Amino acid sequence: MPTPSMEDHIEIIYSLIEQKGYARVSDIAEALSVLPSSVTKMVQKLDKDGYLIYERYRGLVLTPKGQKLGKRLLMRHDLLEQFLRVIGVDEERIYEDVEGIEHHLSWNSIDRIADLVQLLEARPDLIRELEKLKQEEKDS
Repeated sequence: MPTPSMEDHIEIIYSLIEQKGYARVSDIAEALSVLPSSVTKMVQKLDKDGYLIYERYRGLVLTPKGQKLGKRLLMRHDLLEQFLRVIGVDEERIYEDVEGIEHHLSWNSIDRIADLVQLLEARPDLIRELEKLKQEEKDS
């Protein structure tokens, strides 16, 4: 079972590979705001645990296991951002809130949130009701 830190690294690696075609230790360190030496240690652990193949000075490649988890983690992150946006969380809070909650929810909870987002998006009247409640809260 990967730790939250392992998940963060795999998610960033997957995302970087999707965007740029590769992920370097320096890119991962910058994205996570950590030292490259910390990333190197984690990458070595992820290699040992079968999530990626790392060759010093040559880069890294996600294994099928790492790709599957990376895709799932990125989807989880995107879903939680979408959920917070749909329910009216202030845009400047969304990223920080997602980072705070994504590792503390079960996959069952994530699936239910996906169902709720789908329901809310199919029912704009409910979204308008949420927006009204938010405005009333601000006005009081």
